[in-house]
Amino acid sequence: MTALGPFDNGAMVPSLTVETTATADLGPLVPLLAPQHPLLWMRRGFGVAGHGEALRLEFSGPDRLRDAAIAWQHIGAAAAVTDPLNRTGTGLLAFGTFAFSDTSATTSVLIVPSIIIGRDKGQSWLTRISVGELEPLVLPTIRPLGSNYRVDLQPGTMPDADYRDAVAAAVLRIQSREISKVVLARELVGRLPDGADIRRVIDALAAGYPDCWTFAVDGFIGSSPETLVTVDAGSVTARVLAGSAARGCDAASDEEAATALATSTKDQDEHRYAVQNVLASLRTHSPNVMASEMPFTLKLPNVWHLASDIEGDLIDGSTSLDLIRSLHPTAAVAGTPTTDALRVIGELEPFDRGRYAGPVGWVGADGNGEWAVAVRSAQFEADGRITAYAGAGIVAESVPERELLETRMKFRPLVEALD
Repeated sequence: MTALGPFDNGAMVPSLTVETTATADLGPLVPLLAPQHPLLWMRRGFGVAGHGEALRLEFSGPDRLRDAAIAWQHIGAAAAVTDPLNRTGTGLLAFGTFAFSDTSATTSVLIVPSIIIGRDKGQSWLTRISVGELEPLVLPTIRPLGSNYRVDLQPGTMPDADYRDAVAAAVLRIQSREISKVVLARELVGRLPDGADIRRVIDALAAGYPDCWTFAVDGFIGSSPETLVTVDAGSVTARVLAGSAARGCDAASDEEAATALATSTKDQDEHRYAVQNVLASLRTHSPNVMASEMPFTLKLPNVWHLASDIEGDLIDGSTSLDLIRSLHPTAAVAGTPTTDALRVIGELEPFDRGRYAGPVGWVGADGNGEWAVAVRSAQFEADGRITAYAGAGIVAESVPERELLETRMKFRPLVEALD
């Protein structure tokens, strides 16, 4: 495995050899993952799983996304790729996860696996990647998931009362017109038992939330419903989620919850800020980019979201890494105006978000890629520590207790996966 720090144009560019071949369907991807170091990007059972590390790129600071885009452009150009399938997810690609904040102590990474197993409807493939000559092929072993276990997550640096106080403080700042919206997060912490197979968490998330992007990159694991950006053959798409409501306990109350969300002034305002933020960020790359005329209610197993789909055509050759640099952080996870909202987050959140709410996904050698906003997520450390995150969008009409309940609702996927 070759590891590189921040990329310098004068540095030696690793020469990767890449070969993709069609293969018989090897079955579900989760049992093929490495139990301790899984790499995965999957939705509805289809996606890509990685084994090993042929190359690891690490970035930090305010230029981490720019540095990643530059480094990846050079690495892709230097790679020797054999890819007769030439479809989404084949050939050279890297899994990536980026810290939310410019000042985060958490490293942002792009990881190129040694082996990638891809699975789509009617097509499966295997990609080998190596610095220099390819290593002999050793297929990953299908390993049964380890024993069941349970982890009790508890509040971290922000107990319930402190979160309510932070929301109240944010509302006062909004009412004084210092900001229009801010997203405040909190964390839950726990510890894995010795020898725990974290594929069990991934499997539970994928089974419980099949329409979300289930991901695992460098110990960062989650299942996100929000597509930050997809770039494919010159087109760009995104899905904005902002505004939430708990699902009802029966059909009638569930319909009432969806209707209340769709007609809520507070949630419509929050959603509008988020959509306009994404459109403004993309227009320099795609002047014809547009959003669906009205937001729709998106049903997930535990929550309703207000959602808008965005699409357009790229005119400047931007890659997916270029676009996540333009988009991050969105109003849906930071606030409006962005700079002021980030300052308020730094003052009211007593912890480092790490990779929570940052971009997570993959990028191909051609710059195409799929990236989600890393919500419904947790960092699993090598020593067994777990830190899970959830946040809520605060606007002038926000009520502290309601926002606390919204974070509990958003924690549910991970709490249930660890139960």
